[in-house]
Amino acid sequence: MAQVQIFIKKSIWESDFLFPATIWLLSRLFIWAAMLLIAPNLPKPVEGILPSFGLGVFDGWDSLHYRAIATSGYEFINDGRQHNVAFFPLFPLMVRGVMDLGLPFQVAGLLVNNIAFLAALYCVYFWVCEHHGTSKARWTTTVLAWCPLSLFGTVIYTEGLYLFLSAAALRAFDRHQYRWTALWGAMATATRPTGIALIPAFLIAAWKERRPRAAYLAAAATAIGLLVFSLYCAIDFGDAIAFINAQKGWRPSFGFDGQGWWKMLSEIALGRLDTQQSWIHRLLHPLLFSIIVSSGCLLWRHQQKLSSVTKIYGFYAVVTFSLILVNDRYITNLLNAVMVLGGAYILWHLRKELTSVTVFYGFCGIALLLASGGTISLSRLAYGIVPLSVAFGVFLERYPRQAYLILGWFSVLLARVAIGFAQDRWVG
Repeated sequence: MAQVQIFIKKSIWESDFLFPATIWLLSRLFIWAAMLLIAPNLPKPVEGILPSFGLGVFDGWDSLHYRAIATSGYEFINDGRQHNVAFFPLFPLMVRGVMDLGLPFQVAGLLVNNIAFLAALYCVYFWVCEHHGTSKARWTTTVLAWCPLSLFGTVIYTEGLYLFLSAAALRAFDRHQYRWTALWGAMATATRPTGIALIPAFLIAAWKERRPRAAYLAAAATAIGLLVFSLYCAIDFGDAIAFINAQKGWRPSFGFDGQGWWKMLSEIALGRLDTQQSWIHRLLHPLLFSIIVSSGCLLWRHQQKLSSVTKIYGFYAVVTFSLILVNDRYITNLLNAVMVLGGAYILWHLRKELTSVTVFYGFCGIALLLASGGTISLSRLAYGIVPLSVAFGVFLERYPRQAYLILGWFSVLLARVAIGFAQDRWVG
């Protein structure tokens, strides 16, 4: 009996067909438990609500806009306020299609996003496996599924669908399947504004690798999703760039927000500046931050020379405890910095190992985020740039002991983000 159980466990973890589904199911069960079982039984937060058991915990923030689009259509007036035309159409159209089968909005939205996220894990797994081997593919899939921002692959958001479509387009380009590149790419640009970054990425990669004319045509065809939406806006609202003008309700101006970045990074290192705090409280945060960063760098640099693992695990325990205690604003700022700056560093570090289109799309996507104005939702939008997860996965595969501990941090943050969303608090 024991041999049968061992065989079943090995077959699950060694099967290319079962591994992505298993990682998806385990990570989703973790999120569902946090949102449906833990959050309703916690005390009511100062900011937010006390959720109840039900599908309502998955339906909040941007989900409200997708509900309005799926049930009532788009609305827009160029008055600088928030209008739902800022949200691209493919996801609410697919949700509406499922609703036409007789299902309510919440069920339809959850089905579309969760199934698409599962498809994204499979697509990324086989894509990475083709270029980097099975071990790196498993780590990449695990990173994608257990990243704290993977919550948005479960709630009624576009992350699951966009990750699948963009990954499918990138994989098709690497396989020289240009018709599929155009199809998946066009659908991606109809799903999220960041899909626009696929176009220059395909063009630059085609030029660098001296691809045939079909590669350039596929890159151009990727814009069809965006152009069709623009045509709709021109016909319905008399404004072909209504989806851009509607962004003013969330981002008053475009361009790099240097002041916002400086404030965010300062709060990570120094804490929030509060004149009512004593000098001891003001000094404590930067002191702890300096100790954690310096000790982490020393442990990573000299890990092979340490005879005892006590110091390493002690350091990880301190950081884990800190992640549990810090406030939501700090977690949001930290995720923003790690996803954008950390992702860019690792992408550059592995630029010669990853495929050209992976690297170019990663940097084009980051550049688009930095130029979008503001720092709101940066971590979630960066999570949608699949090359960052690929780079993280390939990198962590080299350091398995540290990688497992980092997955522990991921789990702590994923639980916090999931509970926060269920409590209707801003988490990204």
